[in-house]
Amino acid sequence: MLSVAVVGSGPSGVYTAQALLQQSLVPDVRVHVLDRLPTPYGLVRYGVAPDHEKIKSLQNSLRAVLEDERVTFVGNVGVGGADGVSPARLAELYHAVVYCVGASADRALAVPGESLPGSYSATRFVSWYSAHPDIGADPFARDALGARSAVVIGVGNVAVDVARILARGAGELRRTDVPRAALRALEESRVRDVHIVGRRGPSQARFTTKELRELGALPGARVAVDPTELALDPAYAAPDGLPGALPLPAVVRRNLEVLRGWSAGSGAVPGGAPGSADAGRRIRLRFFLRPVELLERGGRVAGVRFARTAPDGSGGVRDTGRYEDIEAQLVLRAVGYRGVELPGLPFDPVRGTVPHAAGRVLRGGVPSPGEYVAGWIKRGPTGVIGSNRSCAKETVTSLLADAAALTRRTAADDPLAVLREWGLRPVEWAGWLSIERAEAELGRSLGRGPVKIPDWAGLLSAARDEHP
Repeated sequence: MLSVAVVGSGPSGVYTAQALLQQSLVPDVRVHVLDRLPTPYGLVRYGVAPDHEKIKSLQNSLRAVLEDERVTFVGNVGVGGADGVSPARLAELYHAVVYCVGASADRALAVPGESLPGSYSATRFVSWYSAHPDIGADPFARDALGARSAVVIGVGNVAVDVARILARGAGELRRTDVPRAALRALEESRVRDVHIVGRRGPSQARFTTKELRELGALPGARVAVDPTELALDPAYAAPDGLPGALPLPAVVRRNLEVLRGWSAGSGAVPGGAPGSADAGRRIRLRFFLRPVELLERGGRVAGVRFARTAPDGSGGVRDTGRYEDIEAQLVLRAVGYRGVELPGLPFDPVRGTVPHAAGRVLRGGVPSPGEYVAGWIKRGPTGVIGSNRSCAKETVTSLLADAAALTRRTAADDPLAVLREWGLRPVEWAGWLSIERAEAELGRSLGRGPVKIPDWAGLLSAARDEHP
């Protein structure tokens, strides 16, 4: 029998477990999927926007893997932290360990004023409205949503997500699993202007067309795009592609078509007066603006100073020497994720990943027996959820090639019993099902569907109540 621990129950971790189940080279495999949280699914539960029900339904396919009799979910077990299990001790319990811990940190802007109250990472904002238990009581619920104007720095899907949540009516979010405190704060939000700002042009933005179009379908919100900024982009001026260059990717062409329609004023205001300046909330997409400073007033962020950029002719941008200030009492940076070092594992601080060869962890440039990586901690924060399938398969292929040597290593007969002896209190699948029931009951008491429990104490209390 091959005993494998997969650290992380998000898509990369579950796809790794699935690849181990679907292979035939080693017929007898036991997989424990460990997670620091008492809940499974990782970013699908705590990173996908609550109004993206189709993407959130991916939990159903992840669930099927975790319910397989050869798989055991082991929640509430941290690895590498002060209160968790070190990689060295974990290696004592299993033939192999695959680390699928993602990239949980956000990239900083590295500009003056970034640490002012009212300036946050989009990651923290997403965790707040997704009820991540690490957030707890948070300033968003107290004063940040008292802002009139918000600036979201970045032009990827995360930026579009947080802008959409800020501009969406709380009545619509009531149908989702947004926790009570976040829903209450969004109901009371005074934000009326949301600016999505990128330092380069629209053809280099990272959002998908589906996400982009959703901005134009928000009831009572109007999308505005400055046609002069679009015109600065050579690809926008040549929609079929620049002479002598490769054709534009299909997603870029579609994005430009959407932006062209909005800049021409063809975007109506769903649920409001078409083109009305007072049509609820306004979403402004801005391009060729690079943040250089967050402005302060009264000890809080009051705006962002941007340097105007322009194409440099080689795919980048150059500063033009001109500046523009945008008023904002809330600033969210959405300029990418970054991997975090897991104590006990090697780490490349430049790439933000664990050094590896086809998924095999490298220590001193040499593969470390029984240690593997998959997902963002392996390749960096790139691709979409589905990209984790091929990434996991590559790692599992390497692990299976090593299986003969791995099974000669000693593994614990009952790793969970050992974890309990070490003072840990694992939450197994029955505990997660109990959390689900508690969230369904909470939602019923509020006249809603299931509502997430947002704190550690509530989650663990629900998990311990494991009777049907």
